[in-house]
Amino acid sequence: MSIVEIKQQATQKMQQSLESFQHSLTKIRTGRANPGLLDTVHVDYYGSMVPISQVANVALLDARTISVSPWEKSMGAKIEKAIRDSDLGLNPASQGDLIRVPMPAMTEERRKELTKVVRAEGEHAKVAIRNLRREANDSVKKLVKDKLASEDDERRSQDEVQKSTDRFIVEVDKMVASKEQDLMAV
Repeated sequence: MSIVEIKQQATQKMQQSLESFQHSLTKIRTGRANPGLLDTVHVDYYGSMVPISQVANVALLDARTISVSPWEKSMGAKIEKAIRDSDLGLNPASQGDLIRVPMPAMTEERRKELTKVVRAEGEHAKVAIRNLRREANDSVKKLVKDKLASEDDERRSQDEVQKSTDRFIVEVDKMVASKEQDLMAV
């Protein structure tokens, strides 16, 4: 593996870490409704557990209400129970074929608690990115040790990997700040 390939691979993995962090942020709820909030809720569909999005249409009715329209009438009660039993603190209400999921107002205490969760997730993402930097640098050091690259190449590579790392960490910080702002907005 060449130095260029090592740097490309490290950058790709850092991008994946960033995307994973972004995905985990969507699961942390703010005061606004978000259909992605129900992605983690699974329902029993003929013996197998599947996400709600695979048995119903999940959409927004307004800024504080999610609507769930089951594709089969028999799934309505199961979906409602799955949402109620989840740890999201939501209380769905059935209206014929449509299930309305109103977002309860968040208390100040809960907002601060979620802010801490967001910061912790951000820190995990940064650690993952730094670990990828270390792995890339170790791979380049191994190439130098095996005399497949020069020490100048190693130094240049480390600088470029560090710049890439810094760029991704700044991106994580921006995402954390944005999510905190969303959480604290009343």
